[in-house]
Amino acid sequence: MGRLPLADLTVTLSDLPEHELEPIRDALTNGLTVETSGSTARPKRVRLSGSALVASARATAGEIGEGGWVLALPLSYIAGIMVVVRSLVAETPLVDARREPFDAREFVRLAASLPDGTWFTALVPAQLIRLVDFAEGDADARDALRSFSRILVGGQAIPSGLIDRATAMGIRVTKTYGSAETAGGVVYDGRPIGDTRVRIAEDGRVIIATSSLADEYHGDIELTATSFRVDDGTRWWHTTDVGELTDGELAIVGRMDDIIITGGIKVSLGDIDRVLESAGVDAVASWFADEKWGQVPALVSTSDLDRDVVRDLIELKLSKAARPYRFVTVPELPTLSSGKIDRRGLQELVANVES
Repeated sequence: MGRLPLADLTVTLSDLPEHELEPIRDALTNGLTVETSGSTARPKRVRLSGSALVASARATAGEIGEGGWVLALPLSYIAGIMVVVRSLVAETPLVDARREPFDAREFVRLAASLPDGTWFTALVPAQLIRLVDFAEGDADARDALRSFSRILVGGQAIPSGLIDRATAMGIRVTKTYGSAETAGGVVYDGRPIGDTRVRIAEDGRVIIATSSLADEYHGDIELTATSFRVDDGTRWWHTTDVGELTDGELAIVGRMDDIIITGGIKVSLGDIDRVLESAGVDAVASWFADEKWGQVPALVSTSDLDRDVVRDLIELKLSKAARPYRFVTVPELPTLSSGKIDRRGLQELVANVES
């Protein structure tokens, strides 16, 4: 699947429709408001200045260099917007590769068609999984994906082993951490980029200071005041993520809002997810309300599980309180357009099913 001449490209360079490109170009001066993904709570409207967008793009360029960008993410979320911003700020080519649903074969065909040069793309884990699965059985696909100088992957937890599988094929993947509130990724492979600083608060919460920080939650003065706080003259965003810093490297270990109280005992749904993943159990943790116990763990899966085996595993690895007491089987897990698991949707499913 060798390189095709530029004239044979299925899309043209800088081919984003003008009605989509112009608002982002304008945002570099006037800023924009973007919604958070809303995977665990109601979406918030985040106001970002033009200088924050530019700072984020320059921090990325300072870390991985400049080159053309392939857009494979929706512009309804910050990750897709920032792909366009990076291209505009660096004045480099932009290729619109958005497809719904995402098609690994089509993406690989487009990647193989790109002219020689430095190219980047940004994906969510669900897209990378499909590409890695495809590339492991197709040498031409491996060649096409290896042609990217870097593939940024973020937006949600990345399955263990996925990066290793990609790396084994020579595909250069960087895990990113960030959000709408930081104008995209500000931590690459655990290390802050640009002028970003990361701290861990006393309650384990990750807090971030960076020049790409949002101005406010539009229309929510109270949430803005509690989330963005000034300490010694520096403005810090207090995330809902729980993390650890080891020799300057950040690891996200959970979320403040995935902690439930069952029978007076704290249980982390993120911990349950990690136990399931490490054991190869395809299920996601959620919870339901109970008059006696308060909040009770539950599991949602696309296939029937051996309940006793799963309960015993979770009790062994975590605690008796973490054992799930409701199992829900669905044809497919609810997801957002970004590819993230829809946690609110999961909880609604669990709440409407009898144990």
